[in-house]
Amino acid sequence: MQSDIIVFSIFLIFTGAAVFASAALYLRQSMLVAYIALGCLAGPWGLGLVTDATTIQGIGHVGIIFLLYLLGLNLHPQKLLQMLREATRVTLLSSLAFALVGYLIALAFGYSTVECFLIGAAMMFSSTIIGLKLLPTTALHHRHVGEIIISVLLLQDIIAILILLLLEGLRRDVLDLTDTLLLIVSLPALAGFAFLFERYVLVRVIQRFDTIQEYVFLVAVGWCLGVAQLGHTMGLSYEMGAFIAGVALATSPIATFIAESLKPLRDFFLIMFFFALGAGFDLSVLATVAVPAIALALVMLTLKPLVFKALLEWEGEQPRLGREIGVRLGQVSEFSLLIALLAVSGGVIGAQASFLIQATTLLTFICSSYLIMFRYPTPIAVSESLRRD
Repeated sequence: MQSDIIVFSIFLIFTGAAVFASAALYLRQSMLVAYIALGCLAGPWGLGLVTDATTIQGIGHVGIIFLLYLLGLNLHPQKLLQMLREATRVTLLSSLAFALVGYLIALAFGYSTVECFLIGAAMMFSSTIIGLKLLPTTALHHRHVGEIIISVLLLQDIIAILILLLLEGLRRDVLDLTDTLLLIVSLPALAGFAFLFERYVLVRVIQRFDTIQEYVFLVAVGWCLGVAQLGHTMGLSYEMGAFIAGVALATSPIATFIAESLKPLRDFFLIMFFFALGAGFDLSVLATVAVPAIALALVMLTLKPLVFKALLEWEGEQPRLGREIGVRLGQVSEFSLLIALLAVSGGVIGAQASFLIQATTLLTFICSSYLIMFRYPTPIAVSESLRRD
């Protein structure tokens, strides 16, 4: 029965994650890497205990949605607009640099021109889930770090959506200018709706029944997922919709309570996401792309921190802060996985180019999480001196 498969999968994920996480902590390893390793072992390409990694990954994606929602709850709208203006040049220049380097490396390994362009485009983005999951928010210093990281990731999100629209057009052999124009209009329209609805409806309803914690929790989740779905319907990403929902509610006195109450729910789904990430990777093809994937991963892990540091210093940030932000953004993104899957399913690139993007992303996820955990404060650090919530 389908229900038995789902129950068994959830049992396997969380019981296995508890065992792997315990071993990781004893061995002073990253818990995120433990979840990925569990997925590789139990997934279709490992022991085959879980055969449908796609469904689990879809469920786990909810964790990223909640992650962006909670971050929005801690960011005042005026501060966000200021940071977005400051981050525009950093995001555009860094994206161009990473795309160019990715293109040249792919070209050196003999990929076609179109594949080189797509591989370069996939290298432009940093991981929302790594960058923000490993970011503490308690210290004032890290709040500023978080503001910059969020601004860069949001602007990258817009670029990624444009690339996905382009890929969808290539699949249909028609580039639809209307979709691009609607995207430009959708972002301010969604933000305007969210802020007006929050001000005149949502806050009043919450204030009326704020003594019932279960009701506040229900409304908070419904608001997050509702705006996320609305954003997706309007051509934006679920993550962007959820982030707008959080920012719209950030000025409310109840925002702190909501943020704290939703953290366990966020972590529940994120564990599933990392498990699915490992389970969805075909280990049997790793040998065919190992050399270019390792080369591309090493270059990105080295180049991204240097580029972000240089650009942020150019914008007037302190060298130490620029260096830390560069390391925290020094990996490839889960958006890159989506680009790889969409491009290969549409026949835009070959399977080997898609596997190269996937392998590079996975390698940078693993290496970057180690670099961050052993150098900077994180909520899941092994060392108590670096553990910050």
